[in-house]
Amino acid sequence: MTVITKEYLKQELDQFNDQQLKQVADFIAFIKFQTRCSQPTADISQFANLYQEFAQEDRELAEVGISEYAELLSSEDKNESRPW
Repeated sequence: MTVITKEYLKQELDQFNDQQLKQVADFIAFIKFQTRCSQPTADISQFANLYQEFAQEDRELAEVGISEYAELLSSEDKNESRPW
């Protein structure tokens, strides 16, 4: 059995004609595509855990942001009543 090395493959490729090289290029593209598609997808439960972990902090930040926004609106209302 022949040991497959990069050098061995390079030597084999050097002997191929253009049509064979096109087939090898297509096969390499297929292998890359297959590898991308077979990568594990994210576990939804991980996202749920992260959501739970940060949910309270997000609520607190939103409440602070809403308070500041309400104050800004109130000050704008007061400024609008002034004649320029």
